[in-house]
Amino acid sequence: MVRSGAPPAHERGSTRVVDSIRFDVPGSDPRALTKVLMSAVVPRPIGWISSVDADGTPNLAPFSFLNLLASDVPTFYVATAGRRGGGAKDTLANARATGEIVAHIVDELHAEAMNRSSAEVTPDIDEFALAGVRAVLSSVVRAPRVASAAVTIEARVLSILPIEGSAYSAIIARALCLHVRSDLMTADGFIDPNRLRPLARLGSDLYTTLGRVFPMTRPS
Repeated sequence: MVRSGAPPAHERGSTRVVDSIRFDVPGSDPRALTKVLMSAVVPRPIGWISSVDADGTPNLAPFSFLNLLASDVPTFYVATAGRRGGGAKDTLANARATGEIVAHIVDELHAEAMNRSSAEVTPDIDEFALAGVRAVLSSVVRAPRVASAAVTIEARVLSILPIEGSAYSAIIARALCLHVRSDLMTADGFIDPNRLRPLARLGSDLYTTLGRVFPMTRPS
């Protein structure tokens, strides 16, 4: 970690030079870098992922490494680390075994339920019951979905990419079917963010809600 020699900036605008601390990744403490990155790359959407194993036992767990990769052919990723004691988490193991997952976008109403399902429990524990949510049949995949979720994406796993040198793997998935709560849709085909009220992850054990929403026109 190296502090820059630039003086503190008091002027406003994008041309200012800020006083900064430099982190050289090689040789740095990975735990320190994790704290910086997890609290810098924010807010992060939370994917509440349901899956089943080869025998049909369901699993439900939240992940804050989720985002779109393509929208014309709807494709997204969710990244998961291994268990603290070693081995793959149930979501990753199930994605490998069945080739299917279901992603739910977490809203404010499901914050506590989502958090309850984040506990590391044995595979025989029903996380739907642990979270206090109802599981219903999905339309095209085997994994059940959360009945009360605002937005649900049933998906087929395209590939699983181990991240070189990391405990993480990225599950790349293609959307097959979407379920959107009917009151969320606007007349022009978008989802109203103020009605969705999405929950997002910050660093440490901090979360955030939407805050101020404002338009900005892209220059021609």
